[in-house]
Amino acid sequence: MKKIIFTLLLATSLITNGQESEDKGTFTLSGTVDVYHTSNLKNNSPGSVGVLYGGSGTPNGFGLGMVNTIFSYKKGKAGVVADLAYGPRAVAANAYEGAINQLYAYYKASDKVTLTLGQFNTFYGYEVISPAGNFNYSVSYLFNAGPFSHTGVKLDYASSEDLSFMLAVTNPHGITAGANTGNDYQLGFQTGYKGQYFNLAYGADGFGFTDVLYLDYTGGFDLSETFFLDINAAYANSSDADSGYQGFALYLQNTFSNKFSLGFRPEFFTTTSGAGDANVSAFTLTGNLSLTESLKIIPEIRLDSSSDLIIPGFTTDKSMTGATLAAVYSF
Repeated sequence: MKKIIFTLLLATSLITNGQESEDKGTFTLSGTVDVYHTSNLKNNSPGSVGVLYGGSGTPNGFGLGMVNTIFSYKKGKAGVVADLAYGPRAVAANAYEGAINQLYAYYKASDKVTLTLGQFNTFYGYEVISPAGNFNYSVSYLFNAGPFSHTGVKLDYASSEDLSFMLAVTNPHGITAGANTGNDYQLGFQTGYKGQYFNLAYGADGFGFTDVLYLDYTGGFDLSETFFLDINAAYANSSDADSGYQGFALYLQNTFSNKFSLGFRPEFFTTTSGAGDANVSAFTLTGNLSLTESLKIIPEIRLDSSSDLIIPGFTTDKSMTGATLAAVYSF
């Protein structure tokens, strides 16, 4: 491991600012760091919903998100990406104890066709693992429902500037780490047109079921020069498990200046099963304050409600109100 780190540091010192030479190609280094403080405004229960995937974050107080460092190297038509992530947020969303967020090689067969092999973040859904890629700091129920990442092969085809397609064959997303002992696979498909995307995944989920269907739509519209509306709607179901989920979230964001934006995310989520459905809603108000080009401060307040008692981490409460103040640094 020390030898690998030394090699990467040496490459960084020799190839700076992403400059390309004919012999060595292009090396780039980027990443993010995020930290936060969270408070439960309703009672003394710990954490705030959605700060970490699958439930609440650290108990009331300060917490660590993750640091991810992305090494990428490109030469000619081929390249590799090693996205290494550490910290509670990374562990919650990834296998290998959060060490590997993405690790893949790619080959651009032409200007339109790209082949990728390895572990890559999901094409499915609106939100992503890295907080720098999301407007809200807490994540939605739709994102928590997964999948997060895939290990396999995918083929991207850019038919035009407006129209694109993607086909994928991967391990079940629940076993992005380790062997695919069941010899089961998951198929993926995406088509995009002018910023609107339809996503599909079908097959084994890695959690014991082989017939899970995932459908997802993500898209958005510029309602004015400063006001944006984005949408995420999803449906999942397994006949074997007799269960699934469905829901949608709206992302309304207004840019007041080059320093400050304000966003509101209403979400409605339902888990479905033969035993009956259960519902939860979440309303999140988020500010984005850019102190510098790299450092962003994110104040956020969120209200979750469920008469069916399915709020993660708060299964005896019908509602939970949390406040979070986060800092995200991108480099």
